[in-house]
Amino acid sequence: MLTNEVPEQSAARVPEPRRQGRRRRLIAAVLAVVLAAFCGVTARLFMFPARGMPARVDAIVMLAGQGDRYHEALKLARQHRAPYLAISLGSSSSFGWGPQGGQGPRCAPGIPRVKVICFAPDPATTQGEAEFAGRLAAKYHWHSIVLVTITPQASRARLRAERCFSGRVYVMTGSLHAYGWPLEIAYEWAATFKALALQRSC
Repeated sequence: MLTNEVPEQSAARVPEPRRQGRRRRLIAAVLAVVLAAFCGVTARLFMFPARGMPARVDAIVMLAGQGDRYHEALKLARQHRAPYLAISLGSSSSFGWGPQGGQGPRCAPGIPRVKVICFAPDPATTQGEAEFAGRLAAKYHWHSIVLVTITPQASRARLRAERCFSGRVYVMTGSLHAYGWPLEIAYEWAATFKALALQRSC
């Protein structure tokens, strides 16, 4: 006798559309976790880094670059928060002076009871500035410094400085225009990777 038999479907077999849907949801969940972690690290390092300083330190060190760090450094010096003010001129002065080293007031006005030092780091990078600050610290016997920079650079600047200076490192930041934030954060991601993976020494 002939009978029409229908093959039994395996109970464990999931229809293909359902399997694809689960895979998409898993991928979406993983991407969401990665994105949340990326945003969290970005915020911690480049938007809300540790900042602040005690009433006095041995030196104020202003790094060259974007933002209103210059006036923040002058304000701290005029409040006599430190007896030294060291200003980096970078590769070319952001304020209209040539990259010449020496002592002020070529890069800053004279401030009573504050020694102003203008310097051109070599290389003209944050690493070069940290190296130069370390040499100044050894020369003048500094035990604490405050770096003046912008918020996105604060974490990397502290990292660089702590590799070249054994004392306490603090960070204060100047303002940065809103339109400058995206570019600065993108740059800091690349520069921080370089500092962590490729340039691990002073």
